[in-house]
Amino acid sequence: MLKLDGIASFVAVAEGGSISEAARRQRLSKSVVSERLAELERALGATLLRRTTRKLAFTEHGSAFLARARRILREVEDATADVAEGRGELTGPLRISAPVTFGRMHLGPALYPFLQRYPDIALTLDLDDRRVDAAADGYDAVVRHGAIEDSRLVAWKLAASRRHLVASPAYLERCGTPASAADLAGHRCIFYANRGVGDWRFRDRDGVVVLRGRVGLLVNNGDVMRDAALAGVGLAMLPTFIVGEALRTGALIALDLGFEPENEFLYIAHPEGRRPSAKLKAFADCLRAAFGDPPYWEPA
Repeated sequence: MLKLDGIASFVAVAEGGSISEAARRQRLSKSVVSERLAELERALGATLLRRTTRKLAFTEHGSAFLARARRILREVEDATADVAEGRGELTGPLRISAPVTFGRMHLGPALYPFLQRYPDIALTLDLDDRRVDAAADGYDAVVRHGAIEDSRLVAWKLAASRRHLVASPAYLERCGTPASAADLAGHRCIFYANRGVGDWRFRDRDGVVVLRGRVGLLVNNGDVMRDAALAGVGLAMLPTFIVGEALRTGALIALDLGFEPENEFLYIAHPEGRRPSAKLKAFADCLRAAFGDPPYWEPA
């Protein structure tokens, strides 16, 4: 007979990458986790993991069982949450992925009141700039900025967002101020790696215009992009929630090429086909209230 604690330990090992990390996450000893895995394999009659001195590797049976094991745990968690919600309570795990810079600057402070209001919710916040697969990686939802590229996600808008093409005064003094799209060819540009060099989207009366400059730096983090622009490396396209303070102090200058940067928004998205829980809806409502409309980082 399969035991739920064995399935939970197997998933924890898969997500943690080792028995030691799984034991730390589950607050158990390594021997207990190892015994649960052994018992699960005996119950299934199959080897799920191959253990070496350096790492664990999934067998074919282990890879196939992992997806179902995650679904089993999700169903149990959802059923427990449904019972609690029926009593008017919000409880249980909530796993969210968000980009690093926005998470550090704005998401963290916004969620503290949520955790105080709902002390029985166990929130896991993974800050990662890569585009995670919400369903496959076991997230209840992802917080993202920009266009929605994954059609398997259902998005809720959190806040509007404006972007600015910026450079430092020192860079402009040294290299000149671009005044048109054609001028970009003579300037070094800083691009967000996860969105590529075709990310500079502007709007005019005829629709969307995509501008491209010469790559000077390609990086997957907003903090580094802002700091590189401040250091005079080149031009960067960044949202107000990252560069608002630098624009107010004059440390960065917003450039005008004759086009308005296309407006975007911050959103929270959950996997399609999965009913969003009451605690996820409460989390989204808390973020909207904290950010405001228009959001507090945009100038009046």
